[in-house]
Amino acid sequence: MTQRRTRWALVLPLALVALVLAACETEPAEDIDEDVADAEDSDDNGEVAVEGGERDDIEIVMITHGQAADPFWTVAVNGAEVAAEDLGIDFTYQAPDEFDMVEMSSLIDAAVADEPDGIAVSIPDADGLEDAINSAVEADIPVVSLNSGDDVYEEMGVLAHVGQSEELAGYEGGAELADAGATNALCVNHEQGNVALDLRCEGFLESMEEAGAEAGQLAVEGTDAVESQERIEAALIEDDTIDGILALGPLGADPAINALEEQGMTDDVAIGTFDLGPDILDAVDAGDMLFAIDQQQYLQGYLPVHMLTQQAETGTMPVGEVLTGPGFVFQEDAADVMDLTEEGLR
Repeated sequence: MTQRRTRWALVLPLALVALVLAACETEPAEDIDEDVADAEDSDDNGEVAVEGGERDDIEIVMITHGQAADPFWTVAVNGAEVAAEDLGIDFTYQAPDEFDMVEMSSLIDAAVADEPDGIAVSIPDADGLEDAINSAVEADIPVVSLNSGDDVYEEMGVLAHVGQSEELAGYEGGAELADAGATNALCVNHEQGNVALDLRCEGFLESMEEAGAEAGQLAVEGTDAVESQERIEAALIEDDTIDGILALGPLGADPAINALEEQGMTDDVAIGTFDLGPDILDAVDAGDMLFAIDQQQYLQGYLPVHMLTQQAETGTMPVGEVLTGPGFVFQEDAADVMDLTEEGLR
């Protein structure tokens, strides 16, 4: 695999850039959260709805596997809501209460029955979601995938994918740890069954092996931070030669940081993670974490809403893979990025 390192990478087709710029004039960042709060209604099941404006005849539905406890998805949903507000469309976001492909399939089936103008969906488990997504495609509802599914979206009849190459991102993360001197590293997976996370680990393991280093995987329960920390601490105690950790998101990274602090190993173990969050950026800024891999999830929410709206209005949209990452946030970048996370943009 060819190594490629970028910071805050964004690769967009020129047509899509023109679409986004022409479709709206985005409001200043400091006004975004207030305006979205005015526009949306949220129920106790995690559903978020944005009422339409000038294009209220267009209805877009977004369904992902992300739980509300994960700060990553807060930013992605914010991007989708802002796009809906900018465009004046009807928009609904839904997700299962936990990582559950049966429940997620039911949400997709229900959306198909409502016949929206487009569906944006993450694909963390193609086998588990295949029938539901096929029903949307067979009903001639345009589908765009986001975040996960870059390896399967084409064969499933999905028109485009917005996200990053997960295996490449994992490979790059491994290369960074190896460059930092890690010789025995763990890939901490907080969501078993999510194929995108499996691909991250695969790329990481390949990269570490090429560097002549040892690497393994550790499964933790992302919805239980205390148990996750205990498992990571146990792994560190069992093998005191571990000198590197790659977490696959904040739900694995936060417990890993706490485990290193509890064991007094912060200076001995190089750690990096996927995705951003306040605690993650604090750790990077303080030098306690080497890097955070940024897939720009705000765009993963924002762009599919634009693309599907364009499809509904004109029958045209970009196709193929729209890359939003991977990019890296290092210590020298963290302070600037922290300001944007506070605004719900990173």
